[in-house]
Amino acid sequence: MNRKELFVIVEYGDDKNLISRLYDRFLLAMIFVSLVPLTIREQHVWTRWIEIISCLVFLIDYILRWFTADYRLKKKGVLPFIIYPFTLEAIFDLLSILPGLGYFNSSLKIFRIYRLFRIVRVVRIFRLYEPLQIMISVFRKEARILLTVVGFALFYILITAMFMFNVEQINPATGDYLFDNFFEAVYWATCTLTTVGYGDIYPVSEWGRLVSMVSALVGIAIIALPSGIITAGYMEETRIRKAKKHSRNNRAKENNVG
Repeated sequence: MNRKELFVIVEYGDDKNLISRLYDRFLLAMIFVSLVPLTIREQHVWTRWIEIISCLVFLIDYILRWFTADYRLKKKGVLPFIIYPFTLEAIFDLLSILPGLGYFNSSLKIFRIYRLFRIVRVVRIFRLYEPLQIMISVFRKEARILLTVVGFALFYILITAMFMFNVEQINPATGDYLFDNFFEAVYWATCTLTTVGYGDIYPVSEWGRLVSMVSALVGIAIIALPSGIITAGYMEETRIRKAKKHSRNNRAKENNVG
């Protein structure tokens, strides 16, 4: 196996390459398994072995990606191998490996303070799982519209919070202020707009209850708007990717025939 074939297996996740598909699925499985110790406070022997094995797997993957850095960065010579460790992708990969190094050398126990760096391994899923890649692409394409919706939501939250902070003064049941500070008013407005409604803070005046009803209705519309945009963008991006794959397959067939 030459380095180019190795690069295809490690990087692309080619649908037609069985080894590539298996490699991606194996890494995904290892990522999820390696996160299990974070859900348990006590450390056991089996959690130790999970960390050791996952660290070895991620270390080997890091070395293989570094070994094929020239294909990844599309540069020739020694330069890509020097640049790769400083790329964002490589830095995240390295951070995900650090927490497990203490198991191999007691002098590296200092890395145990970076236990939460295991969460960084979740970032690797975006590189391996195509649906997540599609979602990122949709967010990028629809960024302006989505930011506009977010901006409107934040503006509405602030206006509602200011109104409630001044309208809702004293709670008759307790004799205290309903909102001790403006942050509590913002917290209430956010919960109401998102229709969460924890119930820990609620209006007692008629004006306050009226604003709550309006905010809840507006919240439904605000939440539904980006959901529709993302769904439509996801379907369109999926269609484009399928068309590109179909085009590549046709070109490959024509080259094989030629």
